[in-house]
Amino acid sequence: MKYKDGKPNPHSDKGPRIVPLTIIVLVLCGFSFYLGGIFGSERNRIEVNDVKKAVSAPKEAVVAPLQIKSIAFPECSSDYQDYTPCTDPRRWKKYGVYRLAFMERHCLPVFEKKECLIPPPDGYKPPIKWPKSRDECWYRNVPYDWINKQKSNQNWLRKQGEKFLFPGGGTMFPQGVSAYVDLMQDLIPEMKDGTIRTAIDTGCGVASWGGDLLDRGILTVSLAPRDNHEAQVQFALERGIPAILGIISTQRLPFPSNSFDMAHCSRCLIPWTEYVAWVLFTGDAGYNRYILVSGGVYLLEIHRILRPGGFWVLSGPPVNYERRWRGWNTTVEEQRMDYEKLQELLTSMCFKLYNKKDDIAVWQKSSDNTCYNKLTYSEPYPPKCDDSLEPDSAWYTPLRPCVVVPRPQLKKSVLESMPKWPERLHAAPERISDVHGGSASAFKHDDSKWKVRIKHYKKLLPAIGTDKIRNVMDMNTVYGGFAAAAVDDPLWVMNVVSSYAANTLAVVFDRGLIGTYHDWCEAFSTYPRTYDLLHLDGLYTAESHRCDMKYVLLEMDRILRPNGYAIIRESSYFVDAVAAIAKGMRWGCHKEETEYGVEKEKLLICQKKLWYSSQSSS
Repeated sequence: MKYKDGKPNPHSDKGPRIVPLTIIVLVLCGFSFYLGGIFGSERNRIEVNDVKKAVSAPKEAVVAPLQIKSIAFPECSSDYQDYTPCTDPRRWKKYGVYRLAFMERHCLPVFEKKECLIPPPDGYKPPIKWPKSRDECWYRNVPYDWINKQKSNQNWLRKQGEKFLFPGGGTMFPQGVSAYVDLMQDLIPEMKDGTIRTAIDTGCGVASWGGDLLDRGILTVSLAPRDNHEAQVQFALERGIPAILGIISTQRLPFPSNSFDMAHCSRCLIPWTEYVAWVLFTGDAGYNRYILVSGGVYLLEIHRILRPGGFWVLSGPPVNYERRWRGWNTTVEEQRMDYEKLQELLTSMCFKLYNKKDDIAVWQKSSDNTCYNKLTYSEPYPPKCDDSLEPDSAWYTPLRPCVVVPRPQLKKSVLESMPKWPERLHAAPERISDVHGGSASAFKHDDSKWKVRIKHYKKLLPAIGTDKIRNVMDMNTVYGGFAAAAVDDPLWVMNVVSSYAANTLAVVFDRGLIGTYHDWCEAFSTYPRTYDLLHLDGLYTAESHRCDMKYVLLEMDRILRPNGYAIIRESSYFVDAVAAIAKGMRWGCHKEETEYGVEKEKLLICQKKLWYSSQSSS
């Protein structure tokens, strides 16, 4: 007799049961031996028939490849040519207007996802090659006139014949973007010596500021929402300048904390001093109370993503309000009060005014934690963020009205303590130790590995390193090895780290590269036809348990330019299935060996064909 927990009853009478139990055990053993013999003989029969293959096979277990029947995807209707699934204006009315939250990411559920191919506009042509593309693009590739008409007096862009021209103008730089950046460099000498490498431009227009900085060794993420300034981000990418769709509203930006060396806003119309918030404070006696605190929620997000010692540059309202207030549809008194409040908020967040001239003001984030020690977890505003808030959590993470205090032990991540560019590209960042299994030796190994891989990729795809490839995305990077190995080529790389993977994006930024968090079960924050090359390394192996491979490939087709390329590095299990889906998307693919020719991993080199909609009038 046994109890429910399976332990024998010590008081049971064992004697009479010995013989029956012995017989039962002998019978079961004999039956198991019989079944084992049948299985063993069948297995041996298979091995004998395939003995040569068994001898030459690798030691690893060989898994039968995934089989998917070929499928042909239909065309989407022509009104989907600029479709951005997670920021679709046709769905904005479903969401709240408070703080423009409707412009944030709102993705479709799986059962509403499109299973069709996005057509190019009528008259689409292969984009103009870099660096000529910085100054001009084909009108039919981005056929939007709103900015041209509304901003014609500010020289953002100008339509001339079949092209848009980009003269380098902007609201706050009437003398041209180069003269504007020259003045900025006079105010911030660190822009000249390699100290500043990464920047973010909020409300970027057509990204002329970021485009100019490329020649000065500064890599900028240009950020703008999809709004009535139609296709700002698409214009930027058509020009060959890094950009993504985004807005500072109710959610954190998809970047880790302490990442950018510089942040910039040129009359971007972000209400930096607005939006009060109710904050829960816990008193000394343990009681809770809510207090209505001051504004500056968006400034707190800039503080979070800016590296200690980093710079925030503002040109436009309310800077230089004494001379400029008349053109800002306000009064001089209102502008003065706004500027004083801005100064007060920035000081409370441990910024100090670094320099100021004409329409440009520069603040610097504190490099040490002495200032933050004055802040508490309760009053005054803004309080410190409590320890339960992960500073790098930035994928659908709400903004919070508190200061993310940099960790004092990360002394080498302060801007002035970091190696200057380009030395920082190959120096193991301090934050590598935050990654599980990360170390300086692992970083060096990854660096060396990617040098070999890029060399092999160039043999298989000679277009890499030529003017045929400018905008590149590494869809699931670890440390940004692809981008680092290709840094001398005329291209830039958007490094994407899965929101479900280990957080290595901070390491990417510390190297002087750019990137973003993303979940590939959803659409990426960009327009169609914006990348020349997509690279993925084991993405389906890592994410197939969550994401339908078909939708990931359709998203790749959406963001890839016609005649663009994809390098798909995958396990042998997935390669043939990926090729079958790619064929249904009108891609041409061929399978190749990896640089070491291992059997468990293969490469697919694919090219998206240029085709026109059957509804096209051209």
